Amino acid sequence: MRRSRVIAAVGAVSAAAVSAASIAVPTTAQARTSLDRLQRVGGHLRAAAVAWPTRAVDLHAAPGSRRVVARVERRTRFGTPTALAVSRVEGRWAEVMSSTLPNRTHAYVRLADVVLTYDPVTLELDLSRHQLLAWRGNELLRAIPVATGSPVSPTPLGRYAVTDKLTNFDAFAYGCCVLALSGHQERLAPGWHGGDRLAIHGGGGIGESISSGCIHARESDLHWLLRRVPLGTQITIHP
Repeated sequence: MRRSRVIAAVGAVSAAAVSAASIAVPTTAQARTSLDRLQRVGGHLRAAAVAWPTRAVDLHAAPGSRRVVARVERRTRFGTPTALAVSRVEGRWAEVMSSTLPNRTHAYVRLADVVLTYDPVTLELDLSRHQLLAWRGNELLRAIPVATGSPVSPTPLGRYAVTDKLTNFDAFAYGCCVLALSGHQERLAPGWHGGDRLAIHGGGGIGESISSGCIHARESDLHWLLRRVPLGTQITIHP
């Protein structure tokens, strides 16, 4: 497939198509709230925390603010448990990213409304090399050749998170597997009506800049990502 189809933001997905729907939300006993593990090496995130809502929660403009900028349910529109990637913690609030927000915009959730967990796996997309790097702390787990957005509809820079892991989701268009991201395509190609969500999925043109903004990977690499990359994993996209 020479051009990526960005995941549409409408429509229900059958239970059989959602591989992550049965993922259990971590219990409080499993939570790790030691956010001193959040660290950066060479400018790239090398560890991350995830906030799992215990119920539908409001996202606020600032810590303690009454202004609500979005509301998220316990599960995403695809049936996956909602995993909010955490940027930092301020007092009783966690700064999080969500697909309900514009790119590079964060919001705040009360710590009392979420369970925090920690995982050292992070992703890094090097656009100039068409390479997706999977890290565990400072250890490089896998370097994956990919296709990225074309000059007309480039993959947007920034930091996003994996929100859903899907299989059998319109395999003709997306291949075996889809890792949906919290980010949005900001420069949709003329005439494109397929939605604006970013994702990692199947497709051709590996090593080229030819997609509508999504990240194409080979099937073997997608299966590896499904196994090794948890929900809420953060991905940094840079030139």
